[in-house]
Amino acid sequence: MTESPRFSPIAWFSRQWTEGRSPALWLLGALIGVLAGYAALGFILAIEVTSYLMFGADHELLVTGVAGLPAWQIMFAPVAGGIIVSAMLYVGYSRGWLVDGRTGAVADVMEARAARGGQITLADGVLSAGISAVSLGCGGSAGREGPAVHLGAALASLIARLLRLPPRAIRVLLACGAAAAVAASFNAPVAGALFAFEIVLGHYALRSIAPVAIASVTGALISRAHLGATPAFSMPALSPAGLLDLPGVIGLGLMSALVASAFVLSTVHTPRWIGQTARQIGLPLWALPPIGGILIGGLALISPEILGVGYEATATALAGGYTIPVLILLVGMKLVATAITLGFRFGGGVFSPSLYLGAMLGAAFGGVLAMTGAETAGIPFYAVVGMGAVAGAALGAPLSTTLIVFELTASYEASVAVLIAVSLATVLSQSLAGGSVFHKQILRRGLDLSRGQARVLLQTIRVRDIMDPLQEDEAGADADKDAPCLFEDDYLGKAIGFLSAESLDGTVVRARTGDQPVVGYLTRTEAHAAYARALADAHEEEHR
Repeated sequence: MTESPRFSPIAWFSRQWTEGRSPALWLLGALIGVLAGYAALGFILAIEVTSYLMFGADHELLVTGVAGLPAWQIMFAPVAGGIIVSAMLYVGYSRGWLVDGRTGAVADVMEARAARGGQITLADGVLSAGISAVSLGCGGSAGREGPAVHLGAALASLIARLLRLPPRAIRVLLACGAAAAVAASFNAPVAGALFAFEIVLGHYALRSIAPVAIASVTGALISRAHLGATPAFSMPALSPAGLLDLPGVIGLGLMSALVASAFVLSTVHTPRWIGQTARQIGLPLWALPPIGGILIGGLALISPEILGVGYEATATALAGGYTIPVLILLVGMKLVATAITLGFRFGGGVFSPSLYLGAMLGAAFGGVLAMTGAETAGIPFYAVVGMGAVAGAALGAPLSTTLIVFELTASYEASVAVLIAVSLATVLSQSLAGGSVFHKQILRRGLDLSRGQARVLLQTIRVRDIMDPLQEDEAGADADKDAPCLFEDDYLGKAIGFLSAESLDGTVVRARTGDQPVVGYLTRTEAHAAYARALADAHEEEHR
């Protein structure tokens, strides 16, 4: 009779880490929460140091800080920042540290989760954060949350690679890094966790909830320990809403869809247009930032409110501190400034600008209602609703932005109003712009995440992963080179479509190198079976 193996606590715990089971992921979630939380704080500190060097002012209070500065200094800071960013981009281009030669943000984390096995290099994360810190500290009109999310996810990816975790666990850890970064940036742990589920993971599987929640809370606690318990924005007291505010909220939701669509289209298409123009005239992309710095400096001379992350201007709009004409001007100026910043290859995200635009739009809308003499909840109420509606629609994160508003305001009525407005704005902007800014950024790289994981699998599984390979001594076996065939780097979707269109039960697979030798064989049955297995695995991951 054989003796049963004795239970080993060390071996059991090792299996938990290797297989990515929940108890081990909880500990990793806490670890990543600490790393991503401190990384976000370090990133904010880097922006702050750069801002003081360039403007002598806090980066969150640039409007006040630049009020007494001479025009030459306001112009000089973005241009000098552009020169530094150009040098950093050149290093990233030449060393291959930046994916596609650009800084990373939230869209890259989503793409890594869906198509790259959760792989984000630490060099990409650190260099992207450094470029973004210089960009924002020198007045670039973008957000700090996207680079922080990318840096947190890069740290999570590094930990996952060191522990050799399976793909499912890696994706959960990416969400942990994103959640901690958002929670640390906004001091909003619930919204940080929901953002990770809604944007990064794309599902709410039970296995993922605990590690992501732990990471988000840890990131928020680190932020509170060092920066205090105050929210990212100075929020005014909100008046209670009445029945007459419901039509106003609906109207604001419709207008938010227009602004969100303009924001999505401008931030997605401007970088492409500027990049194409630069290539046509022979200008390298890494040389673009100084030109953008001149344009940003010129806009700042007219409206310094467009500089940096825009937190001070957003808080002023929330408090009703701008007139209606100024608010409308700032909406247009911020749209242009953000498109220039991203188009001319400065680093930064889109979260803060979308909140800025929404606050300005909402305050202007509330001001118009006040002029009619109607009894409404007031300008601050509509500024908060607009902030959530535009950001939620533009980012494709209606629930996350609603929770951010709730955590910032602690107002149930405002949160319900945001939910109504953002629902309308999201539906309409999806029709007008064709998707959120993140999904459209990824679509430009050839990957469509808007149609679900089933479509992603067809775009990411390659023939080499599912074919029946030939032995080394069989590779290059005779075959008619004019006969229909697949290549080993073709995607599964193409393979299934090809076999069906040619009415083939199977075909040879060739390499693209050399004389294109035959390296394997793929049958229609195996292609469909591989797709079915991948669908089953994805379904299990998303529902357990």
